[in-house]
Amino acid sequence: MVSKKSRAEVRIKKHNRMRNRYSGTAERPRLSVFRSNKHMYAQIIDDTVGNTLVSASTVEKDVATQIEQTDNVEAAAYLGTVIAKRALEKGIETVVFDRGGFIYQGKVAALADAAREAGLKF
Repeated sequence: MVSKKSRAEVRIKKHNRMRNRYSGTAERPRLSVFRSNKHMYAQIIDDTVGNTLVSASTVEKDVATQIEQTDNVEAAAYLGTVIAKRALEKGIETVVFDRGGFIYQGKVAALADAAREAGLKF
């Protein structure tokens, strides 16, 4: 009997394949996105030293107070603008986008588009 892998297993396998191709450097760090059922998380990471340079999530109080729900497209778009503003304050203008194995649509695409509109280049 053929058994299907869970969506989480498939996503993790996709993410590992992507991580073999993309790596963040000091000049062009990696914008990593993680989406759970209730929240979204975004980090800008320098993989050469393994440091998180900038992070934002819908769990943070200053972000959560600005949005009604934390699990919709509007929340993802707001998170994209927040992470872009924080990155530009730190002097980061160009990044490599790591969608974390998630399909590029809906919340992930909204976060990416909002970050581009706020000034990040990728």
